[in-house]
Amino acid sequence: MPKPRKAQVSLETTPYYHCVSRCVRRAFLCGVDSHTGKSFEHRRQWIVDRMKQLAEIFAIDVCAYAVMSNHYHVILHVDAEIAAGWSQQAIIERWERLFTLPVLVQRYRAMEALSKAERDVISELVTKWRKRLHDISWFMRCLNEPIARQANQEDGCTGRYWEGRYKSQALLDEKALAACMAYVDLNPVRAGMAKTPEQSECTSIAERTNKLKQSRNQANRAITPAGLLPFAGNLHKNRPKGLPFRLKDYLELVDWTGRAILEYKRGHIPDNQPPILERLQIDPQHWLYMTQHFESRFKGIVGASYKLKEACQRMGYQRTPNLSAAIHYFS
Repeated sequence: MPKPRKAQVSLETTPYYHCVSRCVRRAFLCGVDSHTGKSFEHRRQWIVDRMKQLAEIFAIDVCAYAVMSNHYHVILHVDAEIAAGWSQQAIIERWERLFTLPVLVQRYRAMEALSKAERDVISELVTKWRKRLHDISWFMRCLNEPIARQANQEDGCTGRYWEGRYKSQALLDEKALAACMAYVDLNPVRAGMAKTPEQSECTSIAERTNKLKQSRNQANRAITPAGLLPFAGNLHKNRPKGLPFRLKDYLELVDWTGRAILEYKRGHIPDNQPPILERLQIDPQHWLYMTQHFESRFKGIVGASYKLKEACQRMGYQRTPNLSAAIHYFS
C-alpha cells in the first residue's frame, strides 16, 4: 500500500529527493507520436522552463533532470534553512508569482489600516505559505498542473494528463545521490535517444557540459547553468552550498558509465573506472547495475543500510524497505 507523502519526506533525514511523473495518455509528453506523426518536441522546453522558474521561487534546487518522451525525472534539493530566513514580505512576493493573493493580503500590501485580527490572519497565511515554499509536493503540483492545462489546451481535450501521483525516492547519502543523478542523466543514452550524455536533449548533463564549454571559451568562471544547483566539491567543514562532488569527477563518472552501458557485455567491466567510485566505495559492477535499474531496484528511500535503519526509525516505519539491496549494493 502506497505511503502518504508526509511519511516519505523527512528533511531531518535528507534534503535530496528523486521525483518522476509519467503521462497517462498515449499522446506523448514530448517526442514524435508514431501513430499520428505529430511532434511534441516543443513540450520538453515547457518542463525545463517551468522547473527553473519554480526553482527561483521555492527554496528548492534542481540537481539533475531528464525530460523523456512520456515522463520526466528531476532530483530536488530542499533548503528549509533559507526558507526560514525569508521575510514576510519576501514570502508574499514569492507566493504572488504562483497564485492570486487574497484580498486581505492585497490590502496589507497597499498599506491599508488593518485590525489586529486581520494581521493575525495574514501571519497565519504567511506561515502556511512559507511551509509550502519548501514542500516537494507543492513544487511538483506547481510544475505539473500548468503543463497539463497547456497540453490539454493544445490537444483540444480535457481530463487527466499525468499518471496519478508523482513517484518519489529519498536519497540518504552521497552514494545514493551520485547513482541517482547518473541514472537520470543517462536516461536518453539507455533509451537509445542519444549516443553520448552531452548529445542528449533536455537533460541537466547536456546543459552542464555545454555551459562548461562556453565558460572555457569565454574564460568565464561561472560554469553552473542558471537554475541548477552547483557542484561544491567533496564534503568538508567550510564547503559552500552545492552538490558534494567536484564537477570534473562527476562528468568523468557519467562519461565512463555511459560508455560502459553502450558497450556492456556480461562479465566485462572497463578497467579505467574514475577515482570517485573509490572515494564512494562502490564496486564498479554494482555501480553499472544501479545506474541502469535505480527506479526498479529501489523503492521509497535509498542509501546505506545504517542510513536506511536510521531513516525508518525516525519516520516511524515498521519495517526497513530496500535493506537487502542496500547491503548488497552500498556496503
